[in-house]
Amino acid sequence: MNSVTVSLTIFACVFGGALLGLLLHAILPEHHLSKETQDIVKLGMGLVGTMSALVLGLLVASAKSSYDAQSTELTQMSANIALLDRALALYGPETKETRTILRSAVTRVLGEMWAKDGSVTRSAPRAAGGEILYEKIHGLSPRNDTQQSLKSHALSIAVDIGKARWLMYEQLTTSVSMPLLIVLVLWLSAIFVSFGLFAPFNGTVVSSLFVAALAVSCAIFLILEMYTPYTGLVQISSQPLRAAIAQLGQ
Repeated sequence: MNSVTVSLTIFACVFGGALLGLLLHAILPEHHLSKETQDIVKLGMGLVGTMSALVLGLLVASAKSSYDAQSTELTQMSANIALLDRALALYGPETKETRTILRSAVTRVLGEMWAKDGSVTRSAPRAAGGEILYEKIHGLSPRNDTQQSLKSHALSIAVDIGKARWLMYEQLTTSVSMPLLIVLVLWLSAIFVSFGLFAPFNGTVVSSLFVAALAVSCAIFLILEMYTPYTGLVQISSQPLRAAIAQLGQ
């Protein structure tokens, strides 16, 4: 789903509704624009406006919650990666190959999630070397209690990293509910039709309706962007993962 395309389509629908209202204002008989009619339309659109505000608020809250959750998961995974490398370093020089695999896997994940062309590669976590890394750690042969403890700790951290990576992979398919979005756009279009229905046609009115429609479409654009936090304008920072990579192998 392209955020820009969807937002422009929504803007066209909403602003088109306002222009339709202005057109109806010019062609409807006078008794359709009476004070009593305006009062009834305002009451009905007030109810629709309240429902639209609730749905829009729900979408914003849901998108922000999804964005913050993925940002937290990335930070936690980055910290676990650094902890895993330190545990392997403390284990001894026999983990050098395992640490190299870890660095390679994390670098590959960074390249997939924040590609230069702005795309996100949907490769399964096992393809990034996660299973090989776990096998290498599991194959270590501790010679004392300290190494046994470090091995157990490293395995536990590796499992946590794997869980976080699979969760991030699955969340790439998370998106806004299209039925909810369609209903919201229909309601907003109806509201803007009512705006234009009782307004005179002049530059100030058209400009105001244009700005209002633009604001609504921009809000929906931000919602769509927060559901795709690894691409577009509203991106999760890759700095936690880059900082973890900078510590690997030291």
